[in-house]
Amino acid sequence: MDTAVTRDHTLLQFFKALGDANRLRLIGLLAHRPHSVEELATVLELRPSTLSHHLSKLAAARLVRSEAQGHYHVYSLDLDSLHERARTLFSHEHLRELAAIEGLEDPFDRKVLSTFLDEEGRIAKFPVKRKKFEVILRHALRLFEDEGPWDESEVSRRLETLSEDTETLRRGFIDHGCMTRSPGGRAYRRARSAQEG
Repeated sequence: MDTAVTRDHTLLQFFKALGDANRLRLIGLLAHRPHSVEELATVLELRPSTLSHHLSKLAAARLVRSEAQGHYHVYSLDLDSLHERARTLFSHEHLRELAAIEGLEDPFDRKVLSTFLDEEGRIAKFPVKRKKFEVILRHALRLFEDEGPWDESEVSRRLETLSEDTETLRRGFIDHGCMTRSPGGRAYRRARSAQEG
């Protein structure tokens, strides 16, 4: 997939992730120090399910990352990713390209995405035809540009930003050769062909 299209999608995802007051408050808290999910829920007075939704949006945009510490997941700002964004997404060259980005995406892919994604960029329904479903999978694979592996819960957490039916997407990744999965589903990795594509 064209790197310019990927960058445009990533930039849009970046700003969408920040387009919520609670997510901005989360970023503010994590800017001071890492926090567990329980700490964040207490400080922000949010239900765990609501907090998980916001954290998954931020993680998908590569603004935060989580680390298992005992029985807890501790979140922190993904400073490496933020520095990379400053160098690439907001470069003068890239910002000049944004006006012309529409013509860079494959017309078939663009048509499929406009048909099957809603106004918020979530999957409204899954295509029946294989070729169209593969467009959706390639689109979802953009959430995994960082270096894996990822455990199943992390894969699902990211995919929740696109669809509640994360199982269909996870299975699609494996069945269509986008990802490989270790026995027991403990570690997902992008397939070599998907990394090169």
